[in-house]
Amino acid sequence: MADNKETPKKRLIKKPESVRERAAKSETKNKPRRIQMAGTTAMRPLKAVGRTARKEVYLPLPDNKAGRFLNKRRHIIPRYFRLAWQELKQVVWPGRKETAKLTVAVFIFAIFFGLIISLADYGLDKLFKNLILK
Repeated sequence: MADNKETPKKRLIKKPESVRERAAKSETKNKPRRIQMAGTTAMRPLKAVGRTARKEVYLPLPDNKAGRFLNKRRHIIPRYFRLAWQELKQVVWPGRKETAKLTVAVFIFAIFFGLIISLADYGLDKLFKNLILK
């Protein structure tokens, strides 16, 4: 019968690098290129924001004292505030009747949920007092 036993392979132990060898190896790598690529990658989102921010959208400001003041000093006011003002002008505010209806609805829901919570609290209080204290 033939002997099919495999001979155990010897484990090769890698000789640790010296500090000098590691320094020489790291000098050969192209570090500035990696740093440049990392910087470019990090700046991509900021560049996209900058491109979007450059698209100026001017809506006419109201013809009143505040509008005239803002029109004269358009370059002083940051773009964010100008756009916020334009968005506020586009809001359709509810009338007096609709505001009253919504206010009443909020009060009804608040009272309803307050009653539900107080009933649950009262029930649990009685339950625990009967179970724990007796």
